[in-house]
Amino acid sequence: MAELEGNAAGSFPDRSDRGEIRKAPILISLVLGAFTAILNQTLLNVAIPKLMTDFNVSADTIQWLTTGYMLTNGIVIPLTAFLIGTFTTRQLFLGAMICFGIGSVFCAGAPDFMVMMIGRVVQAAGAGIMMPLMMTVILNLYPPETRGKAMGTIGIAMFFAPAVGPTLSGWVVQSHSWRILFYIVIPVVVIDLIVASVFLTNVTERTFPKFETTSFVTSTLGLGSLLYGFSEAGNKGWGSGIVRATIVIGIVFIVLFIIRELTSTHPLLNLRVFRYTGFSIAAAVSCVVNMAMFGGALLTPMYVQNIRGYSALDSGLLLLPGAILMGIMSPVSGALMDKFGVRPLALIGLIITVITTWDLGHLTSSTPLSHIMWVYTFRMFGMGFIMMTVMTSGLNHLPRTLNSHGTAAANTVRMVAGSLGTSLLITVMTNRTNTHYNTYINHVLTTNPQISLQLSTLTNQLAQMMGQPAAIGREIATYLLYEESQLMAAVQGVDDAYLVAAAISLLALIMSLFLRNVKRPVPPSPADQPELPEGRSTRRAIVIPRRTLRHETE
Repeated sequence: MAELEGNAAGSFPDRSDRGEIRKAPILISLVLGAFTAILNQTLLNVAIPKLMTDFNVSADTIQWLTTGYMLTNGIVIPLTAFLIGTFTTRQLFLGAMICFGIGSVFCAGAPDFMVMMIGRVVQAAGAGIMMPLMMTVILNLYPPETRGKAMGTIGIAMFFAPAVGPTLSGWVVQSHSWRILFYIVIPVVVIDLIVASVFLTNVTERTFPKFETTSFVTSTLGLGSLLYGFSEAGNKGWGSGIVRATIVIGIVFIVLFIIRELTSTHPLLNLRVFRYTGFSIAAAVSCVVNMAMFGGALLTPMYVQNIRGYSALDSGLLLLPGAILMGIMSPVSGALMDKFGVRPLALIGLIITVITTWDLGHLTSSTPLSHIMWVYTFRMFGMGFIMMTVMTSGLNHLPRTLNSHGTAAANTVRMVAGSLGTSLLITVMTNRTNTHYNTYINHVLTTNPQISLQLSTLTNQLAQMMGQPAAIGREIATYLLYEESQLMAAVQGVDDAYLVAAAISLLALIMSLFLRNVKRPVPPSPADQPELPEGRSTRRAIVIPRRTLRHETE
């Protein structure tokens, strides 16, 4: 009974508690693998224009390097609970790293787009396993009261890789071949394979679950269609027939997947984890935060590069301090969560996020980059209090037997939310830009005497400067006026998208008020034990009330 109580609370004796497992080398192996996978993804984003030129493909084609990677992740992540129960930790991690390494070799030497696409899919198959596996291992190695700091260490890989990626990629693409981006990754993969083969031991239980074919098919079709629809919505708009059709198909199959998982005796992904209120609330907050974070992180480089005309390297340098600070804050916030609980940290982090995102919603065409860098850096500081702490607090509500299913479910919903948030904010930016542009043009085309006078003055000045007829001067003046209108509209479109992100962050702030910490049952003291009749054994019986077997929350 005492062991069952420990299981219900998520803390119980295992090999790690007895000191038989060296935790630090295991953690280093897993973090290095996750860092490599995330670094590779961020490295490629900046190189997309160069790849379009070298492979002679369109933007719609080249975006499949990102979309295909995301779709493969969407297929693999729900499978990780089954894979963790089937293979040892060592087998699964080494297999994932080998798979990722093979994909990197394909990409580095790709002679054409098709080989590159195959390499990306193989990479994604390995990378999709790493994060859920790593989180499951942390849950098994560390008791709930120290998981915050351990999960925060994972955050170093999650946030430091995006910090280094764009800057490093911008420099490489400007000075060398894009293939170096993959050659950089391959030695890191080899080093991690050596480290993992020496230090990584099995810390997960092999339950040999039955493979659910129906669940796999419905999950693949549902998540694949939904993620593809969200991805295309950012490019083609929500009114596109393909976008609507794929989202509807995705929703239908996800509903079928949910029904199957809740009725099956051997679910591929046990969705009963959402019956734990604490986990469900944390997952919801994490999803909303992801929508604001990933969408917002895309808006800033677009503003800096597309609107202000700075290079990818300049954009990466502007984002670098914030991402580094977020990586530093991750283990710090994890340790603070272990001490003070999740709710204070979530409130502080989200208040900072709301304020800074609101500030970024008031950019102009002449806002100093130094101001943008400081605001963005402070925004990432706030995010550092939230990202890993909220997810960890949710996973702490689950019993050990559901660790692998909890991490798979949490990563799946976060990925869908991040994709939805990105496409939503890009759509807002595009639509609002068009609206503002049409408004400006309507003002220009009106018979407003002030605008007509300014246009006439500009026409005469240009004609005199170039020594050309007034008609030529008027054409150039009109062109400049339209170009200025387009620039102003684009800035306001980014502002509107950031204001939507601020509203999403405010929603997460309200939801975070309902976050709760796990209440651990207090073992009865000797004074509370019943007296035993004389002559009976002196060992006291530990009576555990039935209610303590439930997973209680504050």
